[in-house]
Order: sequence, then C-alpha cells, then structure tokens
Amino acid sequence: MSLFADSPASSGQNSEAVKRFVEYIKLQTYEDKYLDRKEERKILEKAVEMGLGIDEGLGVIRQVASANNIVLEREAEERAVDALRTFAMDGKVDKKEFANAVTIFKNACKDKLPEIEIQRRLKKFMLENGWKAKEGGLFGSNWFSEIV
Repeated sequence: MSLFADSPASSGQNSEAVKRFVEYIKLQTYEDKYLDRKEERKILEKAVEMGLGIDEGLGVIRQVASANNIVLEREAEERAVDALRTFAMDGKVDKKEFANAVTIFKNACKDKLPEIEIQRRLKKFMLENGWKAKEGGLFGSNWFSEIV
C-alpha cells in the first residue's frame, strides 16, 4: 500500500492535473522561452495548488523545458557553478577560468541574462565558497575586484 494512496497524485486526477500543469508551464514561458528562479517558484506553487508535489512539479518542468527548448535559469547557473568548482580545485580561479564559466552560463541561458549579472552571481558564489581570484601580479589586473 502506498503512503500516498489517498492523494490526487495516485488517482486519475493526477494525469489531468499534469496535463493542465504542462499547459500552464507553456503559457508562462510562451514569450521568451526562459524560466528564471522566481518564475520557477511561482510555477511550482501552481503545481502544489493543482495537487502535484514539488518533486513531481520539478520533473514536469524539466520535461517540458527539454521538449520545448525552454531555458531553466537554475540549470544554466548550475552548469557554470560546476565549471567554477572544477577550476577552483586549488582554491583559486584565474581570469580565463572565470571567463570560461561566464561563457558557459551565458550560452546555457541563451544570452537571456546580461553578462555583468552573470559575473556578479559567479563572483558571489566564489566568495561564499571561500575561493580566491588569481589577480594582480606584475602585469595583472584587478579583474575580480572590478566586478561590482
């Protein structure tokens, strides 16, 4: 016996709710094919209202995004952060590595975010993780410090 035997997710209502939820996602992303974190949360709240769980809602969002070329900002950011994590194995990230992570993010989000916003987010992530930027030196610049 399922723990969720009495929930809408276990009944025929679920397939109808999922169909409506899919259409809701398509409608919310119709204009720009981009789903930022705030929009994603709003859509997940709608999933819960429709009787779907958060995990199920996330799964449907991913499937719809994949099938309809919709960019999920969270996934684009995660790709760039994974690259930064790899670059920062020694606790430091140089300018070229940072630029590569920015490019990964920019390409993954299909240029929907301004480059300066991407730089700010990645800088914040580096600071939160205690990673240092390799900058300065004899002919170096203060590239990291200049990101505000």
